[in-house]
Amino acid sequence: MLVILLLILLAILFLVAELVLLPGLSVAGVLSLICGGSAIYRAFTDFGWEAGVVVTLIELVLALATIVFSLRAKTWQRFALKQQVDSSAGSKVEHEVRVGACGRALSRLSPMGSVEIDGKIYEAKLLSGYADPQTPVEVVGFENTSVIVKIIK
Repeated sequence: MLVILLLILLAILFLVAELVLLPGLSVAGVLSLICGGSAIYRAFTDFGWEAGVVVTLIELVLALATIVFSLRAKTWQRFALKQQVDSSAGSKVEHEVRVGACGRALSRLSPMGSVEIDGKIYEAKLLSGYADPQTPVEVVGFENTSVIVKIIK
């Protein structure tokens, strides 16, 4: 009888681990099914069909209660991220730089590199060719968080 109770307890613990800690079908879910099935099998073989049915019903009620408790909103709030993220990956350079602005290459543009425009440093993409550091450049457009530049001749 102790083995059956231990298997039921393990089945419930693995079910909680599956629902709360490791969502998705994982090792914990499989172990929960194995422990629960083993408890039911042992009850049927050791104590007869009456005990098997009782153990099956007890296990179903406990599993249902565990699922309901684990999926309640308040249970998940304990694990949820409470900090709000208000940063972004990068700013839109269209708001900071205008087309036609002039600057200089800080690194080799082959075709990507960095440029300085109006005292600020930006990631830049050269339209064509290569440019050495200190080459004068002009902004001709924007792409995501980069400026597109051409060499001033």
